Amino acid sequence: MPDIAPTKRLMCAACLRPSKTCICHFAAPVAGGVDVLILQHPLEVANAKGSARLLHLSLPGSALVVGEVFDEAALHALLYGGGRQPVLLYPDMPGERSLGLAPPPSFDTVGQRDRSALRLVVLDGTWRKSRKMLYLNRLLQELPRLPLTQVPPSLYRIRKAHAPDQLSTLEAAAYALMQLEGSLEKFQPILDGFDAFVGQYATVAARA
Repeated sequence: MPDIAPTKRLMCAACLRPSKTCICHFAAPVAGGVDVLILQHPLEVANAKGSARLLHLSLPGSALVVGEVFDEAALHALLYGGGRQPVLLYPDMPGERSLGLAPPPSFDTVGQRDRSALRLVVLDGTWRKSRKMLYLNRLLQELPRLPLTQVPPSLYRIRKAHAPDQLSTLEAAAYALMQLEGSLEKFQPILDGFDAFVGQYATVAARA
């Protein structure tokens, strides 16, 4: 009898997931004034729990680039292209000076510029992966940082967090945009879509 080739799963070209678990319908496109650049660690691309792709789909005009060590010229173009001022969404971590890293410039040094001139840079990965991305790319170390303030508990109930205030990439970016643009309601649909995505994942996982 002839060999029968295994049937390949149909994949969604937008969210890069199997069509049966496509997450595109959870994306609630919101056009913001602040540009967003998502730098995703390669090991996060196939993570079914990951939120970066949904974030990208929810922010028209955002860029999602995969890598760990970036070519410096290419990274410079990503960060500063279009005359934008990049701001890294990352907390000031104790002990950085002991690793030979100079403290990053304060976000205040950017000045009271029009928020539409800003580019929010988001690292997508675990704490260990994102720290490695930071330490391996000098240009990221030199960016002023935006720490989050007064954020609610995470909706990311499908993942065991290492800290009570640990957020998904999507949540962190949404709250950062709320801070920068001074609007809670504008970006709430992104969080609502993420909550629905988490619910779907939990349901599928429970049936497995």
